[in-house]
Amino acid sequence: MNILVIEDELSLQETIRESLEKENFHVETANAFDEAINKVSFFDYDCILLDIMLPGGSGLNILRHLRSIEKGDNVIIISAKDSVHDKITGLDLGADDYLTKPFHLAELNARVKSLLRRRSFGRKNTVSFQNIHVDMDNFSASIDETPLTLNRKEFDILVYFILNKNRIVSKPSLAEKVWGDYMEDADDYDFIYSQIKNLRKKLRDGGAKIRIQPVYGMGYRLEAL
Repeated sequence: MNILVIEDELSLQETIRESLEKENFHVETANAFDEAINKVSFFDYDCILLDIMLPGGSGLNILRHLRSIEKGDNVIIISAKDSVHDKITGLDLGADDYLTKPFHLAELNARVKSLLRRRSFGRKNTVSFQNIHVDMDNFSASIDETPLTLNRKEFDILVYFILNKNRIVSKPSLAEKVWGDYMEDADDYDFIYSQIKNLRKKLRDGGAKIRIQPVYGMGYRLEAL
């Protein structure tokens, strides 16, 4: 996945780049308006992180340009400007999300992943498998239209399994996707077992027509019953 970070504060730009590269994204950067216009005009990106205040011009005009060349999808505004007017203008011009500085990198990474996940479903924010329905915008899940009560980690695990249904999901991969890249050095993954145990029980008790099957020595696989 290719991400363009348009940010003139070089220390923040570098911090964002390093964080996203740890998530295995390919990251390019632009420091000013003209450089950003050239890059978005000639190259395609899966996600653009866009500051509004830039040397040489406004990020809002970059949004207008993106819309004019039909590349306005998958833009997250990152800006210190926190007025309702700026947010509304940015969203009206086609931005998908708006994150106000200062922000935690974990939240930025989560917003990027959520946007890319929606993109993989044709910008639909729901996904289903068998009698399970998941609404990723509202962080809700249901079994045959009956609400399924999940904590946030259980929800994220379920979404990741559905996105990878019928595939073997390793514990390290699951830990990295749900808990973040700092999990790559974890000594063990007992915390995953307890979350999956609770999720499996809730799915079983709710009558879900799916199961999370352990694969010895490898991880887990989500299957239809």
